[in-house]
Amino acid sequence: MALLINNDCTACDACVEPCPNQAISAASPIYVIDPAKCTECVGAHDDPQCIDVCPADCIVPDPAHAESKDDLMAKYHALHP
Repeated sequence: MALLINNDCTACDACVEPCPNQAISAASPIYVIDPAKCTECVGAHDDPQCIDVCPADCIVPDPAHAESKDDLMAKYHALHP
């Protein structure tokens, strides 16, 4: 499943750079994750990098976008042909 950034976000910008799919962008007032681009770092890393660097612990699974690891890997390969 894709991840989302909840209202605890402090807009610190720490999550943007480590995202291998450029799925995170600034919005007002908090950052957002594009579920069409989020693979939870499947295909690039063992763990979601945004969660690892977030000082506010505000990045959580998005139940509205449930996907299997196979689906996430297919999405990663589609984003990185």
